[in-house]
Amino acid sequence: MSEKPAPQVVRVDPTAAAAPATDTNELTLSRNAPLVPAASIASRSLVTVIAIMTFLSALAAGSGLLIAGASQDWQRSVASEMTVQIRPLAGHDLEDEVTKAAAIVRATEGVSSVEVYAKDASEKLLEPWLGTGLNLDELPVPRLIAVKTDPSHPPDLPALRQRLAAAIAGASVDDHQLWFAWLATMANTVVVIASLIFALVLVAMFLTVAFATRGAMAGNHEIIGILHFVGAEDRFIAREFQHHFLRLGLRGGTIGGLCAVASFLAAGLVRAHLQATPGGDELEALFGTFSLGFKGYATIVAISLSIAVATGAMSRAIVFRHLQKMG
Repeated sequence: MSEKPAPQVVRVDPTAAAAPATDTNELTLSRNAPLVPAASIASRSLVTVIAIMTFLSALAAGSGLLIAGASQDWQRSVASEMTVQIRPLAGHDLEDEVTKAAAIVRATEGVSSVEVYAKDASEKLLEPWLGTGLNLDELPVPRLIAVKTDPSHPPDLPALRQRLAAAIAGASVDDHQLWFAWLATMANTVVVIASLIFALVLVAMFLTVAFATRGAMAGNHEIIGILHFVGAEDRFIAREFQHHFLRLGLRGGTIGGLCAVASFLAAGLVRAHLQATPGGDELEALFGTFSLGFKGYATIVAISLSIAVATGAMSRAIVFRHLQKMG
C-alpha cells in the first residue's frame, strides 16, 4: 500500500511533527492560513450586525445616562426650592400679610433668597389656564413667595410652617415633595426601560454570534473533523475560532461605538443650535445638555470592547463544547 504524502498531514495539522526540509515553505503557508476564512460574506454580514447592535446598545446606555443626569438636576432644583402661598381672607390685609410672611421666611436659617410675586405677576401665572384679558379682581388669587434654600443646610420646614400658621391665617408652605417623587419615578422608569432595551439588544447580538459560529463550523466541518481526528488539541481549534470572531467583534464594535459617539455629538450640536428657543429649552429640560462627558464616552468604549471580547469568548465556548461532543 502506498502511504499518504507528508505535505497533506502538515496542511491539516499544524501541531503535528515537522515535515522534511524540502517542505518548509509549504509548512509556513499552512500555518499562516486561517482555519476560518476572514474575508467572506458571512463575516462581513456579522460585522454589520455587531456594529448595529453595538450602536443600539450604546444609544440605550447613553440615553439612560442622560436621563439619569437630567433627573439628578431636576431633583436638586426641586429640592432647593419651595413656595409660600398667602390666600386672601376676609378682614385681613393681604399686602400686610405678604410682607409679614416674607420677613418670617427671610429670618429662617437655611433660606438663601426670597422673591415676592406682585399681584400682576401672580395673575399672569394663571393665564395659560384661564386665558388673557380676564378681570381676576373678584377671584381669590393667592399671592406667592418663591423661596430658594441652601441644599447643604436646608431649613426646618415644620418649624417654619408653625411660625407662619401662628402669624398668618392664610399661609401655607409647599416644599414640592410631590413633584420630587413624580420626577424621580418618571426618571427611574425611563432608565429601567433603557436598561431593558440594552439587555435585549445584547441578547439578540449574542444569539446572532452563536448562529454565526455554528454556521462557520458547519462550513469547515470536514477540516475540523480531520484536525480532530489526527490529534489537534481542542484548545487550538477553539482558539482559532475565538481569534476570528474577536477580530470581527472588534471591527463591528468599533464601527458601532464611533457611530454612537458621532450621534451624541451631533445631538449636542443640534441642541446648541436650538438654544434659547422653546423647543431647545424643552429638550434641555428633559435630557440636559446632551453632553455625556467622560463617563458617558468611557461607557461607550467599554461597551464596544466588552461586545468584542464577549463575541470571541462565546464562539470559543460553542466550538469547545462541540468538539467535546465529537471526542
